[in-house]
Amino acid sequence: MNLRKLIHQTRCAWLFEPRAETLVRFEVIQWWEKRRLPYNLIVGLMGVLTCVITLLIAAISSEIFGESLAMPDPPILAIFGVILFGFAANVCFTGGWIAELLAQKLWNEKAAHFGQISFTLGLGFSVLLALAPAALFTLILFLRLLFRW
Repeated sequence: MNLRKLIHQTRCAWLFEPRAETLVRFEVIQWWEKRRLPYNLIVGLMGVLTCVITLLIAAISSEIFGESLAMPDPPILAIFGVILFGFAANVCFTGGWIAELLAQKLWNEKAAHFGQISFTLGLGFSVLLALAPAALFTLILFLRLLFRW
């Protein structure tokens, strides 16, 4: 099954639909803000998944190696990291509609698909960034188990 069919089946296709016409300033902002909550839910779910994987890796490494591999010291720093990531993700999201408004001003109708493309790429990048710590700690744990380092 391809990704396009999967998106249509989950009723999320409206997030990625192209716009037929160039929008005025307020409509551009409205188009982006209509997608902020789904964006935060998707990225947030990936963040929760990362937290669960990180806690599992911390427990496994603590049991096997006697030290926690994935937890900062003190652990409260992890909470600050999560809050900072969420704030930074929303600042970058806001940068999406600012960039689209600038693109419209500079390139007029040539920027018609800028919003759709930048939203899709930004969401993908944010998801990868949210999952990166889980992937990194999983790789480190695997290498430590493999080489007993």
